[in-house]
Amino acid sequence: MREEPQPGERNGLVDSGLGLERRFRWALALYAVLAGLVWFTMGEGKVFVLGKPVEIRLVPLVVIGAMVLRTVLARKAEKIRRDGDRGER
Repeated sequence: MREEPQPGERNGLVDSGLGLERRFRWALALYAVLAGLVWFTMGEGKVFVLGKPVEIRLVPLVVIGAMVLRTVLARKAEKIRRDGDRGER
């Protein structure tokens, strides 16, 4: 039977966590660039959401914000898992 890899472990290699920090920073930077592109390229218009007019450019920004939140929560969960693994050893 094959064992499932532990968090932070891929193909027998254990990630030190520095690579994850660097990837996290890159992800946030790319989200910021994407949000900037949305802000400056989307036209000014209104769309009705729940009967209230909302600027059209805010809709993709909310989606990007949700992805940022998911990324931050995933990073926090990985830190908690790593701290738990260190405490068990």
